Amino acid sequence: MQAGKSVLLIIGGGVAAYKALLLIRLLKSAGIGVRTVLTKAGGQFVTPLSVGALSGEKVFTDLFDLTDEAEMGHIQLSRAADLVVVVPATADLMAKMAAGLADDLATTLLLATDKDVLIAPAMNVRMWDHAATQANLATLRVRGVSVVGPDEGDMACGEYGPGRMAEPEAIFTAIQAKLGGGPRDLAGRRIVVTSGPTHEPIDPVRYIANRSSGKQGQAVASALAARGAEVVLISGPVRLDPPPGVETRKVETAREMMAATLAALPADAVVCAAAVADYRVADAADQKLKKADGAGRSLTLVENPDILATVSALPQGERPPLVVGFAAETQDVIAYASAKRERKGCDWIVANDVSQGVFGGDENRVTVIDAGGSEDWPRMGKDAVAERLAGRIAKAMA
Repeated sequence: MQAGKSVLLIIGGGVAAYKALLLIRLLKSAGIGVRTVLTKAGGQFVTPLSVGALSGEKVFTDLFDLTDEAEMGHIQLSRAADLVVVVPATADLMAKMAAGLADDLATTLLLATDKDVLIAPAMNVRMWDHAATQANLATLRVRGVSVVGPDEGDMACGEYGPGRMAEPEAIFTAIQAKLGGGPRDLAGRRIVVTSGPTHEPIDPVRYIANRSSGKQGQAVASALAARGAEVVLISGPVRLDPPPGVETRKVETAREMMAATLAALPADAVVCAAAVADYRVADAADQKLKKADGAGRSLTLVENPDILATVSALPQGERPPLVVGFAAETQDVIAYASAKRERKGCDWIVANDVSQGVFGGDENRVTVIDAGGSEDWPRMGKDAVAERLAGRIAKAMA
């Protein structure tokens, strides 16, 4: 679909520059042409030789190279591609873009281009959180610059937080969307996705919950929508903006999530990625419970409805052809997840070891288990996991 499209890739100066090499490989494999501009700082992390070998094109570095100007002037270079991509977009590059500076080839091209621009920010968490960076980001967004990431995670500097560049797979997906899209092999399909935790009230102030952030479920919903599916996302309480192109229905409790899921049927597939609380308080208090001096307190718990098992057990004609569950485990992951698939009656289980910082993080390592066995995937960004799962769903439903 995107054969013949081309990208001008500007490689900024940061440790994440090596991911640009992986991105070039993804673009080339999709038939998308890649011309590259390597900044002086970017050249400290990757070489023109490696960039040129992967892109199959000349690597541009110098604004004042007369040979390049004779062959392809910087104005033509800035406008010949269908999309300009900056990977990584450092704090310095973003500041220059916002200020309209043009003191090297990369910034001159960015100022001269009349094409859409997509940036993948990458920097230290404190640099990302700085008011100047956030002001520059807001300015660029107002001007129509698209942004992918950054993710939250460990950084080369030893700190943890937002500022880590999005994974190449996520950037590739964003590029596909900007170029008019990637495969649309789920067009005409309706898929329901559950995501996030549930909050089970103890009283008006307190509740039972878990550490699920909803990031993986929302990524799955977005990836399915990008392939053309009509997606209904049933989301528990999360601190995330609803994904674009997805119908989002917000719920609080497991019982509300069950009702919303059943109400969203019929569907061609249901993906139960939510971390639903197994139990709720039998009689939640109408008023805040007060601490009793020197005395403990007991709560009577009752089992919540099992959404995955209920959907899997629907009668023929009502049950979606594909039901996918998630299993968050901390030990014996494959054994417990396999048993869960059998017990719940779903078609696939996506098992992940949440003892490794998965809840709230931006990476995941999963094993997909079906009737034919298990398929272990390497650790990758949650967007990449979602894209791969969406592709597997599309293939199963073809």
